[in-house]
Amino acid sequence: MSGTARGDFPTRPAAHLAGLTDRARRLADRTLPRTTAERALDLVLGTTLLALTCPAVAVAALILTARRAPGGAWDRRPRTGLGGRVFELRTLRTRRLRLDLFSRLPHVVRGDLALVGPAPLPPGDPRATGPGARRWRQELRPGLTGLAQVRARSGMPWDDPALLDQHYAEHHGVVLDLAILAEAARIPLRDRLRKARRTKAHLSDADHRPPACRRVD
Repeated sequence: MSGTARGDFPTRPAAHLAGLTDRARRLADRTLPRTTAERALDLVLGTTLLALTCPAVAVAALILTARRAPGGAWDRRPRTGLGGRVFELRTLRTRRLRLDLFSRLPHVVRGDLALVGPAPLPPGDPRATGPGARRWRQELRPGLTGLAQVRARSGMPWDDPALLDQHYAEHHGVVLDLAILAEAARIPLRDRLRKARRTKAHLSDADHRPPACRRVD
């Protein structure tokens, strides 16, 4: 995807992104160290978000434990991280208020995850062992969120997640990370606003119907 500026989102369909496969092979011949600035962003923002969300995560974990949720309050799965190191990814078993993602913030502070990166994959996943993918996946931390997740939730035309991860590997940096984080924060707010508007419109329509058309309980 020549000519794509750092921080821009790819907008072409998957067929036009096929050239990223060749670029991914070239990535295997060079290292892609995560810069000091990117790690600093992970630490500063990750620690701040952890402090803000820790009480809510703790309360949710206690509620799930008290309710004896199937499998317990926490989901534990092996994932491959930086340098091919396998770690146990702990995730709270609820998606309310995005607490499942916030519960992974300790992994960001410890360095298992980055705030933004390719999707964390289980050990031996074929998506991590294809041509060119093995090297850059070992050189980049998997992310709490990423370009593929943002594209999936934004309503943009869907592209192959593997190609989007390759795009991120080629263009990763603080500017792109901030753009993805901003979009990841904006999407749930937009969805809630749309839901509130639909609810308000529905109530308004019900209030303005002729008396004979209104439901009588």
